[in-house]
Amino acid sequence: MSVPALERGVSILRMFRRDRASIAAPEIATELGLARSSVHSLLNALVDLGLLRRLPNGRFALDAGVLTLGFEYLGSLAITDLASSILERLRDQTDWSSHLAVRQGRSIVYLSRFASRQAITRNVAVGTSLPAHSTVMGRILLSDLEPTALRALYAEEWDNLIESRRATSFADFMAMLRADRERGYAASNGFHEPGVGVVAAPVRDASLQIVAAINAVAVGDHGSGMEQATSHVLAAARELSRLLGAPATMPEAGDTLLERQI
Repeated sequence: MSVPALERGVSILRMFRRDRASIAAPEIATELGLARSSVHSLLNALVDLGLLRRLPNGRFALDAGVLTLGFEYLGSLAITDLASSILERLRDQTDWSSHLAVRQGRSIVYLSRFASRQAITRNVAVGTSLPAHSTVMGRILLSDLEPTALRALYAEEWDNLIESRRATSFADFMAMLRADRERGYAASNGFHEPGVGVVAAPVRDASLQIVAAINAVAVGDHGSGMEQATSHVLAAARELSRLLGAPATMPEAGDTLLERQI
């Protein structure tokens, strides 16, 4: 990308503000005085870099890649700061380790962690990147994607990614994501690692798009703790979503507003 193109790309990123979470290409062309063809090329490049994401309505919003460059993300609010006390409380309520993660392409990146005080815990450091398709939080973060976007992200290479204990086909994987979306959370014992119980729920912004995920993780015999953990994880995710501008009363799991036909 040339210097002028880089400057125009930065100008586009700076158009996003706390009160302007999404922008359409014609708005960018008008406000920056650029040809529409140039704007579309710049937007495609920013999407490919993980700095912007294309919304179902054709508008554009900041993506998680902006975090790594220090740009304004989620309306200039640091999601890790907002999540800190919520994750700590979740850890204390469940005595399970709690985490916050975002998706970057086909991976998830851990942004925050509060470790359980139990003798045996699963150690995942902040900054760790894991394949989204093989983790419970990754399933949640992928569950908001349109089917066409999922196919573009995975379908051609799915056979190289498949592992025996997970979905056996891409169609099975899409069905799993649909079930997670309709349920409103994902829970599993051993999906990523044998003997590790996980409950994860989505964090949504003002547009109800999934921008992050919260989970609680325990090693060993979880017993009835899974049900209790699910309740606390859902409450934590709703609280953080409200701080990011989501409605105080969000649609319940399975609401048609959140459903997409796969």
